[in-house]
Amino acid sequence: MSGFLILAFLFSVGSLAGWGLEVLFRRFFSAKRWINPGFLAGPCLPLYGFSLCLLYLMAGLESLLPIETDWLRKGLLFLIMSLCITAVEYVAGLIFIKHMNIKLWDYSNEWGNINGIICPLFSFFWAVLGAVYYFGIHPHIVDALRWLADNLAFSFCIGFFYGIFVIDFVYSTNLAAKIRGFAAEKNIVMKYEEFKEHIRDFKRERHEKAQFLMSMHSSAPISRHLKEYYEKHRDEYGRIAEKLKKKM
Repeated sequence: MSGFLILAFLFSVGSLAGWGLEVLFRRFFSAKRWINPGFLAGPCLPLYGFSLCLLYLMAGLESLLPIETDWLRKGLLFLIMSLCITAVEYVAGLIFIKHMNIKLWDYSNEWGNINGIICPLFSFFWAVLGAVYYFGIHPHIVDALRWLADNLAFSFCIGFFYGIFVIDFVYSTNLAAKIRGFAAEKNIVMKYEEFKEHIRDFKRERHEKAQFLMSMHSSAPISRHLKEYYEKHRDEYGRIAEKLKKKM
């Protein structure tokens, strides 16, 4: 099996599994309710897809580390995994903030955070996930991929995933462009999850059917939601602007 197909498969599995992990984390630990996380409308978190590909590639680096003690070598490997994924998380978050005026997640309340994009706690979680992958998944992944490559269903599933992924990406990017236009006009950075919560409240008040997927869709146009959201949080954004002026 070619390296490209392996990475394509890992990206799809990581995106889907990561989405499921985030749904469970928010349900039982953070928000305490069922929430569709992320930028896309469907069950996919590309950050986890890229992260799984990185873990697969970095797992082979262990033999190159100049440390003889086994547990120290593995500890260093997990640290490197954590730092690399944290770097990807930071770059992704920064791109959305700088170029889309959107903040997809916010760690501002976490100790040691940098711009609310990354923090030590979640870097630790990445290290734990790296260890889980290394011990529980990586030893079996090559055999699993060989088995999948011999089945036609494998190619069909990969093609189906990427077909849906492209459609979802186009839809979500178009929606994000409208949010970006409004945010740039007001000179603010929209908190994406907070904005989705605003739309959920709108549906709840009007007894509209809740949609777990396509959670940004409602009977009202997106422009109305943007205006109402901004009016609701105008004072908060004003305080943020004042803090930025004092720092400059």
